[in-house]
Amino acid sequence: MTDPSAATSSSPRKPAPVGAARLRGLSHPLRVTILDLLQVHGSLTASRLAELVGESSGSTSYHLRQLAKHDFVREVEGKGTARERWWEATPGGFVLAPSENDVDDAGTRTALSLASAEFERARQAKIWRLLDALRDGPQESRYADWSDSVRLGTANTVATPQQLHDLIETVQSVIDTELHKLKAQEPGPDARPVQIHFNAFPVVDPEPAPTVQDDAGTGGGPVT
Repeated sequence: MTDPSAATSSSPRKPAPVGAARLRGLSHPLRVTILDLLQVHGSLTASRLAELVGESSGSTSYHLRQLAKHDFVREVEGKGTARERWWEATPGGFVLAPSENDVDDAGTRTALSLASAEFERARQAKIWRLLDALRDGPQESRYADWSDSVRLGTANTVATPQQLHDLIETVQSVIDTELHKLKAQEPGPDARPVQIHFNAFPVVDPEPAPTVQDDAGTGGGPVT
């Protein structure tokens, strides 16, 4: 899984893989939330983060230190004071990709699953907030100018593992290149943080619905 900031460096490059040791730095849901906020909004203080997540500044400060210990965030040099430190996501992005040996460990698999789920939850929360903002109609929303610049779509096909891998590499290369061009430009007055979500995965078939037998021994309908 690639994190949302994987292409946020000053030039396109492959994000660093996160092994088992660094993965422990994301072992708390609040840390994923803090990291996501820093990726979206840029540098923030522990106090501001506390306001956004509904926690104490002591709690956000502790989790920031843990994230910094595992190189997910860093203190912004030359900004803030000894009492009010500013933090930012470490540039370059990352991929949640423990080694094959690490994945054999149950604890690592659990940490990977939980971190991936929290990042996905954060993505979905952004989409729901957008839909809420547009609920009264685009003209009444302060996001009216963005209505033609939003795409929530799904494409379905059939592919082999290698074909899907090749497709992912091609699409990610285009995204990285175009993001690099955007970052080289000066943001306009109507610019705001945006995210590009790209998911590509094999569809896991649902489990068959359980059935019950009637008294005559014939199959019944799905259990509800």
